[in-house]
Amino acid sequence: MTVVAATRNPGKAREFSRILSPLGFTVKSLDELGVSGEPEETGSTFLENARIKAAAAVAATGFPSVADDSGICVDALGGAPGVRSARFAEPGKRTETLLALLEGHTDRSARFVASVVLLYPDGREITAEGICEGEIAPAPCGDGGFGYDPVFFLPELGRTMAELTPDEKDGVSHRGKALRALLAKLS
Repeated sequence: MTVVAATRNPGKAREFSRILSPLGFTVKSLDELGVSGEPEETGSTFLENARIKAAAAVAATGFPSVADDSGICVDALGGAPGVRSARFAEPGKRTETLLALLEGHTDRSARFVASVVLLYPDGREITAEGICEGEIAPAPCGDGGFGYDPVFFLPELGRTMAELTPDEKDGVSHRGKALRALLAKLS
């Protein structure tokens, strides 16, 4: 079955494809299908934003769509940046801004949260969530991944998300967990 990855983020699109393709899904990106524009993420939760993105992709393509909304929730910041993770600071300055806000804090616990929606053109939907617990590193480390990955430290692995191989990341990440939970619901 062909599904549209409702994202402009090439890292996310590759992640969707790596996890869904071996199970018989053909994952196409919005760019591959010539879809322009992005819906405004006006939801107050990750799930609401994922639904908005999935609905826009279905409307634009007529294909089922898989969308996620995800972000980092930092305990010392009251759960921020949360659903505003992508709009938390100007691009290229997000991790720097996060580290500056955490200066002097001893509690650096955090989690990545992802809500995933598979939306069909007839309106049926399947949802799932994944959470990856960790902490904010004192400085960026690693050059893999994207977004907050260089500062998201996984104590059980002794590395940041940006230091993991794509397969390792898929096995522990919030998005990987959410997609596997989604697939379990499809079975």
